Amino acid sequence: MIARYSRPEMTEIWNDRRRYQVWLEVELAVCAELAREGIISRTDWKLLEKKARALLKKGGVDPKRVEAHEKVTRHDIIAFTTAVADEIGPISRYVHFGLTSSDVVDTALSLTIQEAGVQLQSEIETLLDTLKSKAIRYKKLATIGRSHGIFAEPTSFGLKFLGWYSEWKRNLERLDRALEGLRVGKLSGAVGVNAHWSPGFEEKVLKSLGLKREPVSTQVIPRDRHAEFFCVIAQCGSSIERMCVELRHLQRSEVNEVMEGFSRGQKGSSAMPHKRNPISAENLSGCARLLRSYALAALENVPLWHERDISHSSVERVAFPDAAILLDYALDRMNGVLSDLVVREEQVRANLAKAGSTVFSGHYLLALVRAGATREHAYAWIQQCALQSLEGRGEFTELLSKNSNVARLLGSKKIQQLASSDYQLRHVEEIFKKVLQSSS
Repeated sequence: MIARYSRPEMTEIWNDRRRYQVWLEVELAVCAELAREGIISRTDWKLLEKKARALLKKGGVDPKRVEAHEKVTRHDIIAFTTAVADEIGPISRYVHFGLTSSDVVDTALSLTIQEAGVQLQSEIETLLDTLKSKAIRYKKLATIGRSHGIFAEPTSFGLKFLGWYSEWKRNLERLDRALEGLRVGKLSGAVGVNAHWSPGFEEKVLKSLGLKREPVSTQVIPRDRHAEFFCVIAQCGSSIERMCVELRHLQRSEVNEVMEGFSRGQKGSSAMPHKRNPISAENLSGCARLLRSYALAALENVPLWHERDISHSSVERVAFPDAAILLDYALDRMNGVLSDLVVREEQVRANLAKAGSTVFSGHYLLALVRAGATREHAYAWIQQCALQSLEGRGEFTELLSKNSNVARLLGSKKIQQLASSDYQLRHVEEIFKKVLQSSS
């Protein structure tokens, strides 16, 4: 991922030096179990562990050294083990003992995904806190709801944030499940039959790394596990864009209910000095498109030839770091947008007032049906009054009061009562209570 959309914490997880560190940690875990089994002598193990730990302490093998060896070997794992041998000497003969490349690469990848997952979980938790705070703050602010882009019924401005909060709780649960599904490794050899080590040996090594054994592997861990992770990333992207689409609409000049934070010295347009554009929300809509695209590539990685082909490798070298780094960036920027968001409460109220009382038409429909009118008659009476009002031929509730059929069944007091945001939003408190209690 380009530096513009990268944050150092997540980028470091995916850099080459860290990758080789994790590879060495996997190799060392295997050697530790070989020592316990007596395959590596106690003397050799002490020397190997001492040198390998010292190498890890100083940051692992130099990626440039691995790169130099790979130019000759054209094989990344052999280049890596050769670079390790350069550092720790002849005792390195036990490194990669009885393993195939994917034993190390796939197991290490699972560990890296778990590390990245912790960072993503933390970012989502931060976003949830922000959404919850905004939801509570604007719970009692009535706003006009819109469906199909058209004035619908009044709603609570805080419900926008509460809905997003609820969605991100689900996203966190999805991420948790996907990470748990990838808490597996494999050391089962070139075709997955444990030709060199028993499943029990494999389980012991993986347990020491905090992983479980893949029950049935080939040369690799089945890629449906990885595809699930990418699908969660794609869903997170869509959830980010859902928020951004709403915020972009609300920032339009004709609506003007919210504004992104605008820092001192910031410029909105190179040609029009008056502009304050929704650049962050638009940027994040673009990021979401990329985040969704990785899922397709991951799904196409699931069907591999026989016990394995290498077609998935090039995809994953790009997609895993890019998707994790970009989602980390997007979550952080989304949280910044929401934290600094300016809600123009007076404009929210003005737009609600502009919508007029026709937006309460659904209440009148139900009230008339309950009073004995057929649904068809009630709908026709209300629609006639609403259309007249929208055409500027009178205020809606006054037109209802002048309609003999409506007036006869409801009366003027009931007609006025139903045109109330307080009445419309009377159950919002209960919605908040149920959502926040269920997530506590």
